[in-house]
Amino acid sequence: MKIIMITPAPPGSRAGNRATAERWADLLRQAGHQVAVVTEYQGESCDAFVALHAWRSHDAIQMFRKCWPEAPLLLALTGTDIYRHQHEYPLPTLASMAAADVLIGLHARVNEDIPEQFTDKLITLYQSAEALPAARNAGRNTDCFDVCVIGHLREEKDSLRTAIAARLLPEDSTVRVLCAGKPHNDSWQSMVEKEVQENPRFEWLGELDKAEIRSLMARCQLMVISSVMEGGANVVSEACRAGLAIIASDIPGNRGLLGDHYDGYFPAGDEVSLAHTLHRAETDPEYRERLSEQVQALAPLFTPENERQALERALETATRRRADLKG
Repeated sequence: MKIIMITPAPPGSRAGNRATAERWADLLRQAGHQVAVVTEYQGESCDAFVALHAWRSHDAIQMFRKCWPEAPLLLALTGTDIYRHQHEYPLPTLASMAAADVLIGLHARVNEDIPEQFTDKLITLYQSAEALPAARNAGRNTDCFDVCVIGHLREEKDSLRTAIAARLLPEDSTVRVLCAGKPHNDSWQSMVEKEVQENPRFEWLGELDKAEIRSLMARCQLMVISSVMEGGANVVSEACRAGLAIIASDIPGNRGLLGDHYDGYFPAGDEVSLAHTLHRAETDPEYRERLSEQVQALAPLFTPENERQALERALETATRRRADLKG
């Protein structure tokens, strides 16, 4: 099939939406499809249209549906779609959901947080990551307990919560927070620079490429994902495939990936609880090993093959549903 995929993130961006679009394009090409990834849509013809982000892609979705009413449309729901924009901007966001033949949710609990009339369109797709090489701990620093925080620095990620929690740790703690990501704006730039100056347990590494992220994970003992909203963070998939223990904020987007029985949750935004959990992970090897075993057990969910099959299934379902409407 000839597929057009639209994402609001431009070429060269390391934003999650861009990474997802490019990975999906590669997987669909492996399956024999022709895929063009665009940031603007002018009504070009295609056999199927895939949109990332209901609110930001609203105009493109409406144009596609008007120009090509018989072609299938798939919509991937982001965290801000689900947990912010459908409430702040309901008309365009819900109109995009209504126009789609298939909604792609990136964690297993999306159905609980979108309008009931759209849940029958929903297909869950787990984002994939490559397995980390077996010698992943070769560069680990034994003098520090290194904890990574990975992702753009912005409000939704609550990106400095781990740094704040690290300030509360006992004096003899060796926790070092290694933060990788690009500040969302000047305010976040100022906040992270201030944290670097004031917090001896905190290092900011800036924005890293894929290989550098893999290297960072390989030398850390733990990853924290502190987000207050997530649509299904690919960094969780990466950590699971790396066998890297995770401490995660207790939000639907993390529970929908790690499951209700995962032992590494803390209340979102609660640095005191996070500090307690960090200290437990640092000082209790059995607890840390249990978290590592749990993420390793989840790793098979996040293989490229599973993601490709889910994409193919979503495409086939959307095509069938659009054909049924024509009939």
